[in-house]
Amino acid sequence: MLDFKTAIPLSLYIHLPWCVKKCPYCDFNSHEAKPDQAQFSGYLQALIRDLEYSLPDIWGRQITSVFIGGGTPSLFPAETITDLMSALRARLNLHPNSEVTLEANPGTADADNFAGYREAGVNRLSIGVQSFDANQLTHLGRIHSHNEAVQAVELARSVGFEHFNIDLMFGLPDQTIASALSDLETAISLQPGHISWYQMTIEPNTVFYSRPPVLPDDDYLWDMQQAGQALLVENGYEQYEISAYAKANRYCQHNLNYWQFGDYLGIGAGAHSKLTNLAMGEVMRCSRHRIPARFIELAGSKQAIINQCTLSRQKLPLEFMLNAMRLRKGVTADSFKERTGLPMSAIEAQLNRSASEGFLDLSLQRLAPTERGQRYLDDFLIFFL
Repeated sequence: MLDFKTAIPLSLYIHLPWCVKKCPYCDFNSHEAKPDQAQFSGYLQALIRDLEYSLPDIWGRQITSVFIGGGTPSLFPAETITDLMSALRARLNLHPNSEVTLEANPGTADADNFAGYREAGVNRLSIGVQSFDANQLTHLGRIHSHNEAVQAVELARSVGFEHFNIDLMFGLPDQTIASALSDLETAISLQPGHISWYQMTIEPNTVFYSRPPVLPDDDYLWDMQQAGQALLVENGYEQYEISAYAKANRYCQHNLNYWQFGDYLGIGAGAHSKLTNLAMGEVMRCSRHRIPARFIELAGSKQAIINQCTLSRQKLPLEFMLNAMRLRKGVTADSFKERTGLPMSAIEAQLNRSASEGFLDLSLQRLAPTERGQRYLDDFLIFFL
């Protein structure tokens, strides 16, 4: 039995699974379709049933952040998002200042919907641009143009979104350092509070996996990453996580909770949860059925949960470090015991070896990766297997 002394923050993730078009690099649970109002309403009712089924697992706990991801959540009309937020407020203890993020695709940006999301209580947009380069947008199968990406950001600001993120990728097919920096310069000129800039990887079960494009080699990628990081820092963006850069007080609170090994309830098709039962002294993971039609049919019943397990004492250290070491400043040493229920002695040997190999900085009572530790994170984490 794990020994927990303090409450663990809890976030809510909501998955909306449909896209206009499936991108060739995407391995998320997204399904190409053009839903109609009946499907929107049917899926909303399934989400509510799914939430109600999970309430006993989180009873009495406060929700610190909400993230509506996909898929393409901006396919959903504002009226559906309004009804969703109303259902959440009626059933959950939402923190009055909770961050509520919705992912948006520039190709589905709509002034009335953006304004409606804001009125419904969404206070942060994450806009999936990926690139501003016309050729790259074609390679990536995106449905928007450079101008539509810029217009989506300007639209978000015009309807009152003070907090928004721009999602960009680098290491794209045949991409040069100059073109990667051009993408960043365009994003910076739009003055978002947050930029997610992450390397494209080839994942199984994607079109790119079966027909891989030519990507920059590792050394060139490192030079590209270094140049981009320098440009972001020069323009006032702090790198607080491997792929996350933010102005002051613009960190993504929802993702921070993941990286700090907080708890989260996931509802919707294919959504994952990680929940700690303090009384039972255990950490549970589970996931929902991935196929939207099947999820709608089963939501609200045990059959909607397709995988469920209790994390063992042996797996918890790796799970914790896998998340926490993505943060540039790491986490407090005390947070390991607080979030895993294990004593520091459980990983003392691994920590000392990691430090001796130059992967970890153990000063100031923190567990923080060195630059070497973040660059070679997979090699670093082997110590915790």
